[in-house]
Amino acid sequence: MSELTPAPDAEILLAQPRGFCAGVDRAIEIVERALQRFGAPIYVRHEIVHNAYVVADLRRKGAVFVQELDEVPAGATVIFSAHGVSRGVRAEAQARGLNVFDATCPLVTKVHVEVAKMRAEGCEIVMIGHRGHPEVEGTMGQADGGMLLVESPADVETLQVADPTRLAYVTQTTLSVDETDEIVAALKARFPAIREPKKQDICYATQNRQDAVKFMAPQVDVVIVVGSPNSSNSNRLRELAERLGVPSYMVDAPEQVRPEWIAGKRRIGLTAGASAPEALAQSIVDRLRALGARHVRPLEGIEENMSFPLPKGLQASAA
Repeated sequence: MSELTPAPDAEILLAQPRGFCAGVDRAIEIVERALQRFGAPIYVRHEIVHNAYVVADLRRKGAVFVQELDEVPAGATVIFSAHGVSRGVRAEAQARGLNVFDATCPLVTKVHVEVAKMRAEGCEIVMIGHRGHPEVEGTMGQADGGMLLVESPADVETLQVADPTRLAYVTQTTLSVDETDEIVAALKARFPAIREPKKQDICYATQNRQDAVKFMAPQVDVVIVVGSPNSSNSNRLRELAERLGVPSYMVDAPEQVRPEWIAGKRRIGLTAGASAPEALAQSIVDRLRALGARHVRPLEGIEENMSFPLPKGLQASAA
């Protein structure tokens, strides 16, 4: 046995569920349907989902990814990414006469609706999320002021609010469930009257994939997460496995898997973030097998069957 090969009977344990969620499936299908219906180029504001493999594939098919709307020619078709956009971006698109299809995940839209309702009722809103993430920018852009961002329990301690009795909170949908619970507990301890969302904002897919890692981690010697560096939910999976005491690595291409990560290991755990396609996960499995892993064993877990409807202007092209 080479020093860099896994144990002779090494097996790969596949987390269930892993990979694409309904919101990501829908967003990618919106771009593909728009390309079929209108032809290339189709412009997409920001990466449609945070995965390099997906973005490269859509780029090859004729999608053009831009950072801002001023890069989109007048009258062109533009798609808003799954992460959502601010009201200002929507207004700019309308003013410029762009043909818009909105791929915002419906679970992100739910948070946008909550923000509008809470602001209309006179509440100041604390958003729990990661500064600079497009979902956070889009959600905070649903209100003209009156929103505060916190990233940790320490941020809660220094928070200055206008009126503690008229305060509410929302969260980014792709956060660590456990870390978010800590921040919520800190908010409730400091502001007992704070209002919470009717239903938690962290999406079902984020919760399910984190639960699957919690189930898998005690059974493996190392965890490999398939996901891109800018994917929030993929990063949370890697961090969660690390917190559970298992060495963890994140890759978004098979050649990134290093032999020393699995050297001497008997059980190799594999999961994939909600924006990582199964084809990419399987290419990582192939790489692990080439490095010496002998068997693949899917773990038990939740079977997801959620789906979201496409925008009206793209449904007709389904046939």
